[in-house]
Amino acid sequence: MADYLVIVESPAKAKTIERYLGKKYSVKASMGHVIDLPKSQMGVNVEEDYQPKYITIRGKGPVLKELKTAAKKAKKVYLAADPDREGEAIAWHLAHSLNMDETSQCRVVFNEITKDAIKESFKNPRTIDMDLVDAQQARRVLDRLVGYNISPLLWKKVKKGLSAGRVQSVAVKLIIDRENEINEFKPEEYWTIEGNFQKDKESFDGSFYGLNGKKEKLSSKEDVDSVLAKMQGKDFTVDKINKRERRRNPAAPFTTSSLQQEAARKLNFKAKKTMMLAQQLYEGIELGKKEGTVGLITYMRTDSTRISQSAQKESAGYIEEKYGKTYLGQGSQKTKNAQNAQDAHEAIRPTSTIRDPRTIKEFLSRDQFRLYKLIWERFVASQMAPAVMDTITAHLLNEDVEFRATGSKVKFKGFMKVYVEGSDDNKKEEDKYLPELEEGMTVKASKIEPNQHFTQPPPRYTEARLVRTLEEMGIGRPSTYAPTLDTIQRRGYVSLDNKRFVPTELGEIVVELLREYFPEIINVDFTVEMEGNLDAVEEGKKQWIQVIDDFYQDFEKRLEKAEKEMEEVEIKDEPAGVTCEECGHEMVYKMGRYGKFLACSNFPDCRNTKPILKEIGVKCPKCKEGNVVERKSKKRRTFYGCDRFPECDFISWDKPISRPCPKCESLLVEKKAKKGTQVQCTSCNYKEETQQ
Repeated sequence: MADYLVIVESPAKAKTIERYLGKKYSVKASMGHVIDLPKSQMGVNVEEDYQPKYITIRGKGPVLKELKTAAKKAKKVYLAADPDREGEAIAWHLAHSLNMDETSQCRVVFNEITKDAIKESFKNPRTIDMDLVDAQQARRVLDRLVGYNISPLLWKKVKKGLSAGRVQSVAVKLIIDRENEINEFKPEEYWTIEGNFQKDKESFDGSFYGLNGKKEKLSSKEDVDSVLAKMQGKDFTVDKINKRERRRNPAAPFTTSSLQQEAARKLNFKAKKTMMLAQQLYEGIELGKKEGTVGLITYMRTDSTRISQSAQKESAGYIEEKYGKTYLGQGSQKTKNAQNAQDAHEAIRPTSTIRDPRTIKEFLSRDQFRLYKLIWERFVASQMAPAVMDTITAHLLNEDVEFRATGSKVKFKGFMKVYVEGSDDNKKEEDKYLPELEEGMTVKASKIEPNQHFTQPPPRYTEARLVRTLEEMGIGRPSTYAPTLDTIQRRGYVSLDNKRFVPTELGEIVVELLREYFPEIINVDFTVEMEGNLDAVEEGKKQWIQVIDDFYQDFEKRLEKAEKEMEEVEIKDEPAGVTCEECGHEMVYKMGRYGKFLACSNFPDCRNTKPILKEIGVKCPKCKEGNVVERKSKKRRTFYGCDRFPECDFISWDKPISRPCPKCESLLVEKKAKKGTQVQCTSCNYKEETQQ
């Protein structure tokens, strides 16, 4: 029988830790929280200082019984839940449930699940940090007071199944505000003049800059005509050449927010999926008999870019050996943490730089490998030397008209040899060719082409953009982004169109009601201030009960007013323009858990429902009668099938296109490539160039 009992949250984490502790330790999993507020009621006693009413979570009785039995037999119990507010609360709940002395040194924390980190943490156990517990408790109670008071009101006045929360409501408001900006946007006309120039047999591009050495805006066709009229012939003189060297520093290692953003850009992962995979990598992966179960990354909920000295030292040795001394950075890059960053943990990094993704690929699932590779490359690149770019700008004159041509070349790749940060705008750092030019020489314009443009509205939020905006504003914390984005989609407040958030009518109605009756709930400044108050509780500077009371006094008055004055809102079903084939009544659009679908307006007498099928303009290649439509799998993955299903069972994960293969007449499809999409034949080896 083991002398010591260690309790963690998950079996995977338990398995990894047990390897490092030896036979005297037994490691068991609580499977997350064992007690929580009840789902069927508020669970907060407002009259008695907002004391929460905790109960054993349904289904956790046997787990708790097993832990109690093991705890009685052990000489000492260690609580090793994750190193954050949530983990501290789990440890406190366990201590209470197991009748432990809550002031004993029973708490062990580690930022990474490695042999050294675990052994060090068990040498230095501490007491449960009640400031951390109180901060988590305050957030939980606050969210209960908001959610369990406003949600029933929305059920009664608008629609069943709705909910309201502090962070989710602000997120929906941001999406609605952006949509309003787009709708109210008035495009402005502007023009550019592009030139193609010849130097001997070499050509290069340049753009109109200005007149008489001053930059000029071209707002109309008249402005363009005026510039063109000033030019004499097609000869341009190279008036001046500016050469400079530009250094580009690597991006900092990942925080929770930047990991979610980059995984969305580069891997097309939703925030929820990214965090699920990161949790698996943190808790441990079986790497065969030689290594066993190993934690591959440090703790994935962090807002810090800080790196330990031991990690810097190991990565420096790896970089020098792999790429040479010139690629070695000068220590960790100095970076500024996000607003209100707590800096409690290191950045997200591999637990060992030596563990190259390619060497462990066989032990990881496809998605685990892709995320680990992203984390590993970002960290290694962050410790490497800056990239050096040579840039040349040539000033080309024709009378008083000035064009400028810019060339750039990567002189030294530095960190770019391993990794380059993604961009929401898909901008890439590439060499731009410019021939050898000398001041005073003449080049000839082979083409001068004016182009009309119009300013574009601000883009809709992608998951990455929304996470970045929430972080920049100080709304929420690393652990809240993924569940927030998941909730607003499940509730039907927003939908995704081409991977960008669009508010639904339901979302607009709910936010408008909150704006009228509970303005603080969707007020950005209030939400940021509340996050600051919760941080102050964690730091021991404020009492959690006082923070809750300051909020609730005014909130209770607003709640009473809303109960009396809020009118019922009827959300009319939108006609679909088709009739029900079962009863002849009109079909309408309904909003379900997975988005819109068609339902009969004669419900409940007729329960006919149908998915909304999006035609792509391609005849079914199998039956030749039906049309190919876009569908969604149970896991919300897009695929393509015949609209005559089940009569025709044609299916394709790749998007079919209307023209046949010019080589064999078979079906052509669009396949995802590294830099866009590529058209390929499904039967022969015919391929077309990749489209960006």
